[in-house]
Amino acid sequence: MASPALFTASRSQTLTYLLAVCPFSIAFLVFINSSISFVVTNLIGLQEGEGNAVGSLGFADELLALAACPLWGVLSDRIGVRHVCTAGYAIVALALVLFVQATNIYPQLLLGRLLFSIGGSAVSTMVTAVLPTVTGKVNAQAYRASVSSELTITPERARTGHAAAGTSASPSARLSGFVGMCAGCGALVAVTVFLPLAARFEKMGLSPAQAIQRSYYLVAAVSLIISFVCFIGLRDLPGEKGKSWSVLWKSDTCEDDEDDDSFAQCPVLPYWKQLTTALTLGFHNRSIGLGYIGGFVARASSVGISLFIPLAVNHYYRESGLCSEGHEPVFGSGMGDIKKACPRAYIVASILTGVSQLVALIAAPAFGYLTDKSRRYNFPLLFAALVGIIGYMIFALSPSPQFEKPDGGPGIFVVMALLGISQIGAIVCSLAVLSNGILRVSIDDETLRKIYEERRAHGDENEPDEAQSLLGGSVNRRLEHLSHLKGSIAGVYSLYGGAGILLLTKVGGLLFDVLSSGTPFYIMAGFNGILLVTGIICGGMNHFKSG
Repeated sequence: MASPALFTASRSQTLTYLLAVCPFSIAFLVFINSSISFVVTNLIGLQEGEGNAVGSLGFADELLALAACPLWGVLSDRIGVRHVCTAGYAIVALALVLFVQATNIYPQLLLGRLLFSIGGSAVSTMVTAVLPTVTGKVNAQAYRASVSSELTITPERARTGHAAAGTSASPSARLSGFVGMCAGCGALVAVTVFLPLAARFEKMGLSPAQAIQRSYYLVAAVSLIISFVCFIGLRDLPGEKGKSWSVLWKSDTCEDDEDDDSFAQCPVLPYWKQLTTALTLGFHNRSIGLGYIGGFVARASSVGISLFIPLAVNHYYRESGLCSEGHEPVFGSGMGDIKKACPRAYIVASILTGVSQLVALIAAPAFGYLTDKSRRYNFPLLFAALVGIIGYMIFALSPSPQFEKPDGGPGIFVVMALLGISQIGAIVCSLAVLSNGILRVSIDDETLRKIYEERRAHGDENEPDEAQSLLGGSVNRRLEHLSHLKGSIAGVYSLYGGAGILLLTKVGGLLFDVLSSGTPFYIMAGFNGILLVTGIICGGMNHFKSG
């Protein structure tokens, strides 16, 4: 990991973010998505229409998340990311407990899933919002140091300072790689620790319904512990001073003050203005706009791999008549319908998705490091998009997903590695680009010229403090304005991601049945193509602007 000096947050705050906020925001979501079918069948007792019920609950979850993510982001700009993380994990714990008290699908199980969506939206949005908080002020300090002279400001010094600012280290980019890796570890925790709990309780003599309830209670207790850890570990984060529940209805304007860490001196916009500003920033700020599109593709990629690859494998086995063949493996109790109906397809799908996620886990830190080295052109993000186009097209055109001859071959593992690289590249790079967009402070040539002319109008090279104050104040004010909208920007980022999930699941799922099983992967190739073109345009604009 990069040196702690690169981060403005303390070691305990950074570790809380990486080891609590990041992994468990994914772990609880994976747990409930993977275990909900057992709740529907073993706890509720639904014998028919399980797929429709699970799909409807998941769709309602994502639909509510579309509205909840921006609202939590806007709220975090008032009360602080610490309070939103704490509240989010507490709501998740409550939802998990209430979820297994349900006796019917509608409305009880639906309400429990919607409550989980509210808490899950809070913590997933804060993964994005906390990143610039942990690494924030070092960028502003480096920028002011690079463009402020101790003695004089000249056009030449301004130009060299501006170039230095563009090449300085980006802690956000480096940390985003570890964010992706920790999120992947959270999914592993859910699969290896949380999901087997029901089977272990059943071996202890409990009924299937009691075992499921007990596992949910235990996972809820873990969520409550994480909530307490966030409350303690995220105290006094940089830039969060003055944010509390008492600021919910505050509406003030910014005063001229040089205190970087004082929220009280910064503009408190109306809620609707916070949200609309975050939305429009995607069209006015290239980095933020590219980050939004990257988030759209990243979340859609996660669904493309976790949902449509197993679906495509299962479809292939059924259409080929391979499910009825012998020598099927033996599974433990508590299997879902797909495992029972076609266990060989389940094994192949698990291996393929496992390879993809393993490669993604390994590649995450590398993408963080490389993104730090290419912030002007975003080559790692372009590479991830290009790899996604190639990988999804090859998978859609592959005659068989098997990795054994004569029908398949080991080349399918290469394809899955490409998909994993594309997914984690989109996740890590979009987070880094978005965070850098929030923290980057650009002073255009006109501003620098005015500063220089004003210095000359005073006729002196002897008043560095005045010019330095002018330059530093301008940078500081513009940084504070964006950094105190980081929650709103993170909420819109999650909104784009949720839209990507809904679009792929509904359109891709419909066309999967109507056209072919490869259609969702063609759609994902198209999404990556849009990201690639957008990234090239943004890189070209950055190049010509710097020139």
